[in-house]
Amino acid sequence: MIKLVITDIDGTLGPDGTSSVSKRLIELIPILKKKGILFAAASGRQLTSLKNLFKDVENDVIFIAENGAYVVCRDTVMSVSPMKRDLVEKLTANLREYESQGGYLTASTPEAIYVENDDSVFLDFLINGYKNNTKVVDDVLKLESPIIKMSLYKEDGIGRIGTEKLIPKWKDSLKAVMAGTMWVDFMDLTVDKGFAVQQIQNITGIKPEECMCFGDNENDCSMFKKAGVSCAVENALDCVKEVATKVIPGYKDDGVVKELENFIK
Repeated sequence: MIKLVITDIDGTLGPDGTSSVSKRLIELIPILKKKGILFAAASGRQLTSLKNLFKDVENDVIFIAENGAYVVCRDTVMSVSPMKRDLVEKLTANLREYESQGGYLTASTPEAIYVENDDSVFLDFLINGYKNNTKVVDDVLKLESPIIKMSLYKEDGIGRIGTEKLIPKWKDSLKAVMAGTMWVDFMDLTVDKGFAVQQIQNITGIKPEECMCFGDNENDCSMFKKAGVSCAVENALDCVKEVATKVIPGYKDDGVVKELENFIK
């Protein structure tokens, strides 16, 4: 029996950077709750962005933010995993090297996402697209709050910069993953969505075989391994489909909603 449903957002419930989710999904969450099934939203997004997507059912959602580095339910922190300071300093220097190629560095704390570039298009994307609590600073290394995730964004696609340069360079020191087509994310080496799902399982007593996951990208594979049922949407990467127990229609066909509706019939 399924007791916990976890879904990715971008690429799974909508296109990358979507500012809304299906009304049908919002209506399903209280129904799942009545049946004793918890619902979690797992994303590389900031907590503020996730809360905005689910504002009408916020108290019925467990938020797995920042790719698992920050887990919150009803404003209670279930888990937070800061990055090591020395690695943040070295990574920051490395990511700044890509600014000349159109890359934008971001640093996330539990409270906000910080950028060192005041490009209006990028800021509009973060603030009005993702609905992030976004702040521009001269130097992210001067932040007092612990950094829980760093990212590099490239509008025309992060592609080979992520897969061939950054991820191989940092994979032994940090958890480095592609998050959609425009982002590569970095967290503490212990952190990923699977880690966050396991934290929830430990707290609630829910077993892996009682969990159902939905996702589309590389950063979803870790939580697939913590669930008895794992559904890759049709538009998912091949490597995600390979580890999923099932492939379902993509977000254009409301695949996640249809799967949940069939499940609770």
